[in-house]
Amino acid sequence: MGSDGMNFDSVEVAKDHHFINHTSQKTNNAKIMREWRILEGNLPDSIHVQLYETRIDLLRAVIVGPAGTPYHDGLFFFDIFLPSDYPNVPPQVYYHSHGYRLNPNLYQTGTLCLSLINTWSGTKQEKWTNSSTILQLLVSIQGLVLNSRPYFNEPVFAPLKNTKNSMWVKRSNRYNENAFILSCTTMQKIIKRPPQNFESFVVEHFRQRAAPLIQAIDRYHQGRVAVGELGMTSPSSLASKVTLSANFNIDLERIRGQLEQALASHSIPIPAKPIAAAKSEKKDEHRKKGLLGRINSFVLNKIWKKKQVKSSAIERK
Repeated sequence: MGSDGMNFDSVEVAKDHHFINHTSQKTNNAKIMREWRILEGNLPDSIHVQLYETRIDLLRAVIVGPAGTPYHDGLFFFDIFLPSDYPNVPPQVYYHSHGYRLNPNLYQTGTLCLSLINTWSGTKQEKWTNSSTILQLLVSIQGLVLNSRPYFNEPVFAPLKNTKNSMWVKRSNRYNENAFILSCTTMQKIIKRPPQNFESFVVEHFRQRAAPLIQAIDRYHQGRVAVGELGMTSPSSLASKVTLSANFNIDLERIRGQLEQALASHSIPIPAKPIAAAKSEKKDEHRKKGLLGRINSFVLNKIWKKKQVKSSAIERK
């Protein structure tokens, strides 16, 4: 889908839209229709928008997580409401968080913190004006919010974005790991319950991207590349393993299984686990069985000895 209009569509009003009960007393139809034309002719392939002809003050957008970030291959949904005074005031935006905060700018409550819509501080040039557009807003979310180093989106850490200091780099890497897990957890929920009117879109997206997403999980688990650097690492740098946190490895195993289950409900196949990982799991299973066997033998031996002692005591009597 590209800027030929295929990623811009008119559908029936979504009853699960966050702003369905908000109404504008009056709308600037001419300005809104201008927004529609801008979106229809300029949306990038990775952003898709649905509008409602019976409610021109509402929109729903989905942004595909950019490659080279912890959000790659994910889908991020936003509900948009255009108030009566639009475009003199910014649109209201709600993010479908599913209860997770996977980015400093995206709250569990659905709040999007961004200077452009006046929900965060910023310079006059960064603030909304009556010449700002919905397209500008969506591109800003994709490029400025869903970036490769979201840890530094926090204003207090922003000046350190290009630091080489190992402590801050490590903190950023750990944040990326957590952001990726939360992104995958969100995807699992979206696959199970897509936003209204996007059901087919969600299934088709994951038919195309499930394999790369699962392969990324496996590569992260093997320590072959750091989160947020997939596709950016040169072959020569793969000789040394990436150090991952212990919790991240556990979470990767868990989320792989959850995604596999969610995808299976739509008959979407995923790649088999790498041979090394499968062998490792079998070894762990054999090790556990062996340990359990030794424990059982030890317990049975103790019981047998107690019986022997008791039997000897009875005989002496």
